[in-house]
Amino acid sequence: MYQRWHDLLFAHWGLPPEQIRHLVPRELELDTFAGKAWVGVIPFWMSHVHFRGLPPVPTAGTFPELNVRTYVRAPQQRDKPGVYFFSLDAASVLAVLGARAGAGLPYFWADMRAEVSGDSVKYRSSRRQKPKPAELIADYRATGPVTDRKTDFEYFVTERYCLYVVRLGRIHRVQIHHLPWPLQPAESEFPVNTMAQAHSIQLPPEKPMLQFAKFVEVYVFAPEDLG
Repeated sequence: MYQRWHDLLFAHWGLPPEQIRHLVPRELELDTFAGKAWVGVIPFWMSHVHFRGLPPVPTAGTFPELNVRTYVRAPQQRDKPGVYFFSLDAASVLAVLGARAGAGLPYFWADMRAEVSGDSVKYRSSRRQKPKPAELIADYRATGPVTDRKTDFEYFVTERYCLYVVRLGRIHRVQIHHLPWPLQPAESEFPVNTMAQAHSIQLPPEKPMLQFAKFVEVYVFAPEDLG
């Protein structure tokens, strides 16, 4: 598939690994940084979503999406660090049904809205399906230019070019290709954020690590069965 991702906020909280390990399939290794497991809440919106060679499907070509994720490695591919999703909320019911059936991803249908003004975003999401409440009200913005060089932490949480799914005890990998993230410093307010809590993850009270990315073009490949 081809997609364009817009106005992403990377918001990450560090937790003791033992608080996350039991929520990740045992077939995958939990990846940590500075001794912590990191949970990301990632709001954005996407456009031009379509299978290559075909036009976008009405109601499934442009819509907001909101991810809750952590970071893992597969024993078969330890040199290929990836993403594990606790949930992916989307405003398109067709996209939700297609991703659940095609890749086994934990997509949920939600009422969502992203209002963009320059590098500022007012983001609202409320899940329609269980587990809920799973809501996000966030106002976020870039606060500076694209950074010349990523920190080790920024590289750890963003430069990952695959995701892993476990289906019937077998690991499947979906590879994702795009240019390196054009990260900018960011700030955000979260009047409401129950996205992680809906999946039995209690985020710590500390402020999250924040980065903003304006735009990236993405190619998504078919799932591979790693065994």
